[in-house]
Amino acid sequence: MTTKYAALLRGINVGGSRKVPMADLRALLTSLGHDAVRTHLQSGQAVFAAARGDEVSLAAELAEAIGERFGFPVDVIVRDHAYLRSVVEACPFPAAELEARQLHVTYFSAPVEADRFAAIDAPAFRPEEFRLGDRALYLYAPDGLGRSKLAEALARPRVNKGLVATSRNWNTVTKLVELTGP
Repeated sequence: MTTKYAALLRGINVGGSRKVPMADLRALLTSLGHDAVRTHLQSGQAVFAAARGDEVSLAAELAEAIGERFGFPVDVIVRDHAYLRSVVEACPFPAAELEARQLHVTYFSAPVEADRFAAIDAPAFRPEEFRLGDRALYLYAPDGLGRSKLAEALARPRVNKGLVATSRNWNTVTKLVELTGP
């Protein structure tokens, strides 16, 4: 029996550096023995089916293979369909009423505790807001991620120390649920 997963690659194909062509990523995943391989956009999402492994081992395997193939390290988070669907279902913001550019999810490599974010003065960033979920952070940024001061504060190395964190807009979040579905 196989399970469908999404691989989220952090920081590739941005600003002309750390190039990972999607055709090469698909070929790499196939060479690792995965089936039903697809990519979504150019910003580092791949979907595949695997008969063995778990999220952590699959992420480590893919990160190692990318490093060997492309010559630079890439952080990878792998999540299965059930988890991705639960992230959408648990969204604390009215996603249907918002533009996709206003709502983002940051996926974390491990669970996060609220005290990690205690130094962030959330009311100072209003109307922007964030909420924590299961290995995820939901960010409402009415002017988009590129202009978000809260996103900047949430991405500081001291806040995310020891974690891999990668963000996706709501369109991508929901598309990954669709692509990993039955």
